Amino acid sequence: MTMADWFSPAQLFGYVAFVLGVGCFLQTDDRRFKWFMAGECVAYVVHFALLGNPTAVASSLISMTRSLLSLRTRSKWVAVAVVAANIGFGLAIARQPSDWLPLTASCLGTIALFTLQGVPMRLLMLCGTGLWIANNLIAGSIGGTALEIVIAVINLTTITRMLRQRPPEAA
Repeated sequence: MTMADWFSPAQLFGYVAFVLGVGCFLQTDDRRFKWFMAGECVAYVVHFALLGNPTAVASSLISMTRSLLSLRTRSKWVAVAVVAANIGFGLAIARQPSDWLPLTASCLGTIALFTLQGVPMRLLMLCGTGLWIANNLIAGSIGGTALEIVIAVINLTTITRMLRQRPPEAA
């Protein structure tokens, strides 16, 4: 990879996703978390389209929609529809096992955003982060790989911060 590749339009959108993703996982407020995540997904859509990774594009589009929907509802039926959309896209466009990495990550994120909150939500999102790290390494995404590694560290730090801020339980 040449230095020019590091500054290609595809990689530049990966860096935008990086900034928004870091901002996302620094949030302790669930609503701000979801707004930042939607922005990160928009940048990821362009990034992965330019890298030629259609399953990551589909997953990012679904994830963006999911993040926005989760701001308005916690309906289990909406969550089921989003997971079904991920599976449908996967069946339609996945060509190799690694194509399922971003789609599975999106499914985990959907379950997290619609059924959990606080620390449990962030723990399940952390599992999805691991899948995105693998996808981004395979896709050659510089900003995406850096983003997901940093997100994992920030998410763990935020989880620790949230656990420390919890009031002590009554004995």
